Amino acid sequence: MKNYRYRVLVLAMAALQQSSPLWALSPDEEELALIYSDKFIVSIAAGSAQPLRRAPAVATVITAEDIAAMGATNIDEVLETVPGMHINRAASMNATNYVMRGVVSLYTPQVLMLQNGIPVTVMLTGNKGSLWGGLPMENIARIEVIRGPGSALYGADAYSGVVNVITKTAADAPGTQLGVRAGSFSTADMWAQHGGKLGALDVAAYLRLGSTDGFNSTLEADARSASKITLAPGPVNTGLDAVDGGLDLAYGAWRWRVGYKLRDDMGTYAGLASALDPVGRGKSERITTDLSWSNPKLTDHWGATVDLAYMHYEQTFPTLAQLFPPGTTFLPTRTFTNGMIGAPEFADKQARLSASATYSGFADHRLRIGFGHDDLNMYKTREYMNFAYDAKTGAPVPIGATIDSPIRYIAPHERKVNYAYIQDEWNFIRDWTLTAGIRRDNYSDVGGTTNPRLALVWDAAQNLTAKFLYGKAFRAPAFTELYSSSNPIGQGNPNIKPETNSTLEAAVAWQASQNLLVNLNVFRYDMKAIIRTLPNPAPAIGSTYNNTGTQNGKGFELEATWDVSRSLRLTGHYAYQRSFDGSTYKDAGYAPHNHIYARGDWRFNGNWLATAQVNWVADRMRAAGDNRPALADYKTLDLTLRSQRGNKHWDFAASIRNLFNTNVREPSLAPGTALPNDLPLARRSVYLQAVYSL
Repeated sequence: MKNYRYRVLVLAMAALQQSSPLWALSPDEEELALIYSDKFIVSIAAGSAQPLRRAPAVATVITAEDIAAMGATNIDEVLETVPGMHINRAASMNATNYVMRGVVSLYTPQVLMLQNGIPVTVMLTGNKGSLWGGLPMENIARIEVIRGPGSALYGADAYSGVVNVITKTAADAPGTQLGVRAGSFSTADMWAQHGGKLGALDVAAYLRLGSTDGFNSTLEADARSASKITLAPGPVNTGLDAVDGGLDLAYGAWRWRVGYKLRDDMGTYAGLASALDPVGRGKSERITTDLSWSNPKLTDHWGATVDLAYMHYEQTFPTLAQLFPPGTTFLPTRTFTNGMIGAPEFADKQARLSASATYSGFADHRLRIGFGHDDLNMYKTREYMNFAYDAKTGAPVPIGATIDSPIRYIAPHERKVNYAYIQDEWNFIRDWTLTAGIRRDNYSDVGGTTNPRLALVWDAAQNLTAKFLYGKAFRAPAFTELYSSSNPIGQGNPNIKPETNSTLEAAVAWQASQNLLVNLNVFRYDMKAIIRTLPNPAPAIGSTYNNTGTQNGKGFELEATWDVSRSLRLTGHYAYQRSFDGSTYKDAGYAPHNHIYARGDWRFNGNWLATAQVNWVADRMRAAGDNRPALADYKTLDLTLRSQRGNKHWDFAASIRNLFNTNVREPSLAPGTALPNDLPLARRSVYLQAVYSL
């Protein structure tokens, strides 16, 4: 398998040599590619494919083979293995927050989520959506992750990192596969996948159906426990039904993709208001499509790409959420006998047009220019509720029947974005490449922002590469931060501006031997104009979003891959970070200072692969003002056993996650700080899988 990878690598590098003289390999380098392998090709760092160790960013590539080996069934399990990255949870809807290098917030929109290079951001919260419900792995060809800023290429929200999920094409999934999986928590999945030719057309198709009752770990106390009107202690609610589908058609330079993602009958986890809710059920539906034309050899020196993309996203509550249980009282004699009901709903429609061109006609230079226009429209909002706010105290009071409130929690809004960027990759001396780029974004609602990047890459030796990186990034305010109304927790402020982040990085990739690769990355960042809520001046109640915070952080990530023998591979990393709040001079909180991940893959009997992985999360502090005890450290061990065509057309797999049944807790953030014991995750679980290839 290793020799096959190296042959693929050489072919990929040869293709790069044909498309761009800048990345041409000498005969010595081609030979060394077999010995000191660059191992992976990455496209997210510069917008075009290049060897990972030479990419002008600190990046990670996770292949479908890696995903299968670790037994992952959901993208969140995969991203937890990325150095410098940790997956937090939100109390509402079991939403996952991608924490990169200590950057944490209520919705954590600071990591940009892409699918095939196109944002899947929803406008209300600025992240991938609170009713995310995970993403299955069967149709994923690879996942590319940038740690650090990416706004010079990708614009808004590429702030602390970028995650790009690349789905399978006909070449990635040849033939037809049928799969089933069953396991703990009444979890069941079935899927079908096909890749092949239809005349001159390349076709890839995927369909998956799944359901789960979800883990039911106990929440000992919730936001209403102090009032004694509570359903705690009780189980969290994490069940859901899922449908995922995709179609990929390619003809020459043209490609058309369609994706569908439905999450239905979703439990509210610890509740929309951090109070247990056994009643409410959410639903999200996401439809994506994009049509692209790409010709890297349009002329001898020019290449070009044009992409038109559209996304429709809708979030509803077919069964209205119970914010607080029956008997809840905020004012004397004003009791919610049927519980306090509230269900915020919205829908987005987003159209994006982008175009880029590359020019390699200048000696030792590769220019990339691009521009685009986004039309982002949150066109429908409504809220079902059985309460109003008392005019004198601001406390919620019952109004009788549940109604579609005429007072919207937020009104529909539209955002238009125009942008342009330019980037130059300059191989000014042999073994030295300087990548310089800058991007300008103009927003119809929050003004303009300009973000540069510089990356100096030095091939210091045939087995040693060093990088020195600088980048500036921004996060555009989400609509809830700009326009929320009738929400005492956080009123919108149309005058806020984007958050900014400046980052310095140094990285070394060392192929210590044919079988040992070591990477070390060191970083420092400074965040400004952070958007947070501030209490309203008396006599007004509640709080309002403002640009009020600063934060700085520093740390490092040490990674290693060691092929001990033909049958045994060890991989792992140690990530360290410290982040400080600029206003309190105390720890920013909630992200682990120390994170260790280790994995061993053992191939035996030719067609069997056994994998063990350990995840250790340690030293998570509280933010200033959160007086709960520090979170406990935890270690988990996962085991996977997998066959690879060991019995003709059949493949089998078995996984045990959290083997020792560790009590894993993730921090609850404001307004969830009323959860004294934080958020419980799944205990031990077991899964069995069978795949038949026609």
